[in-house]
Amino acid sequence: MSGAVKKPEWLKVRYNADEVREVAGLMNALGLHTVCRSANCPNLPVCYAKRTATFMILGDRCTRSCRFCNIDHASAADLRAPDPEEPRKIAEAVRDLGLRHAVVTCVTRDDLPDGGASEFAAVIREIRAMCPGVTVEVLISDFRGDGRALDTVMREKPDVLNHNIETVPSLYAAVRPGAEFQRSLDVLRRAKAYGTSYVKTGIMLGLGEGEEEIADAFRAVAETGCDILTVSQYLQPSPAHAPLCRYVTPEEFGEYKKLALSMGIRYVVSAPLVRSSYLAADALDALKEGQA
Repeated sequence: MSGAVKKPEWLKVRYNADEVREVAGLMNALGLHTVCRSANCPNLPVCYAKRTATFMILGDRCTRSCRFCNIDHASAADLRAPDPEEPRKIAEAVRDLGLRHAVVTCVTRDDLPDGGASEFAAVIREIRAMCPGVTVEVLISDFRGDGRALDTVMREKPDVLNHNIETVPSLYAAVRPGAEFQRSLDVLRRAKAYGTSYVKTGIMLGLGEGEEEIADAFRAVAETGCDILTVSQYLQPSPAHAPLCRYVTPEEFGEYKKLALSMGIRYVVSAPLVRSSYLAADALDALKEGQA
């Protein structure tokens, strides 16, 4: 799709910059990163205005170079060891923001022996120690398929374990090098087998996937026992990233939601500006209350 194509009205976000200043200032003061800012999320003003954010651990540069993502890539030699104070700082931010549901994601760190799993575990423990009653959702990498790393996270029993499939299998080589569709499905299946957490994943549309491929991806996710699915519009961060092939209309997103629900996925959020952690507490509330 040409860069000259006008962005649809439903994708335009307007906000008052003053509304995001307090949360941004807190993150800066604690030396924390948010995926909201690093990935240039269109929902940043909405979440910051509500005094919430998705914390990003392990730094702000990634060892992989997915062509849909705005986070910077770096070689292993250029990356620093995780900040040992990061779990405490995140717990302090959760407390100071008065959150009831904390979402923690990461950059992919293939250079670390456990992919950063021990850091996730430490963050969960710190939040629960400092902020009793706060629910915790973690959005993890695939840990290169290392089951022991996943065990490290799952032993802490996060309320929601999220790992995104991102796109359909045929597009992995082009837009998600270093990852494997089946490996991501295995993460979801293994996490669900613990029986201690709700399991969640997300997919973007607009990268060139076909209708049958979308249905097949939904079906594969449903077969893992995954509880929550987010379906969103891919937005090209820059001309150097994977090209945008189409804008999916809100009406089409509604049909995709019906399709995914019909396959047995319990809770589906499907809309142009949806992101995997956007209003994440709503999905958890609905599942716990038996509304999904």
